[in-house]
Amino acid sequence: MKYFKHPKALVGKKAVIKEKTRIWAFVNVQDGARIGAHCNIADHCFIEKGVVIGDHVTVKNGVALFDGVKIEDDVFCGTNVVFINDRRPRSHRKDVWTLESTTVKKGATIGSNATILCGLTIGMYAFVGAGSVVTKDIPAYALVAGNPAKMIGYACRCGRKLDKKFSCSCGLKYQKTKTGLTVHA
Repeated sequence: MKYFKHPKALVGKKAVIKEKTRIWAFVNVQDGARIGAHCNIADHCFIEKGVVIGDHVTVKNGVALFDGVKIEDDVFCGTNVVFINDRRPRSHRKDVWTLESTTVKKGATIGSNATILCGLTIGMYAFVGAGSVVTKDIPAYALVAGNPAKMIGYACRCGRKLDKKFSCSCGLKYQKTKTGLTVHA
């Protein structure tokens, strides 16, 4: 085993977990889940079959990731983030259930206690504020907050809010384009 698994974690034999990932206590990773290298999956997380997690991802305590959720590299999910994969949940269905996939793009941050509805994409390096309810796609580098989440600015790759000139105190500068922001060389 090339990854760390706490003795009180449950990991299915058919789950794929790459090297140097850490799976902590009371985590349940089901068969069919895929977790990349150098990830940190904190206590009390649930990772269902069909979930795909990239490399260098942090999933803090109490996060449930359900089938259809794809998290790309370098993503941070704060404590108790909730992902939904069923727009019309019922405990006793007569109709066919439809899985709606959600994608979190490279470098995005999702603050603690945020709720992410299904069928959405959170863009590269977007920043979702703590407690937000995301009901629609979030563009790359967007900074959103509230219920429902609304754009309140742009975020740098380092996580700080960009100023009005799309510059950051870390030294990076951005340029606004028709499709969002790009790093200005």
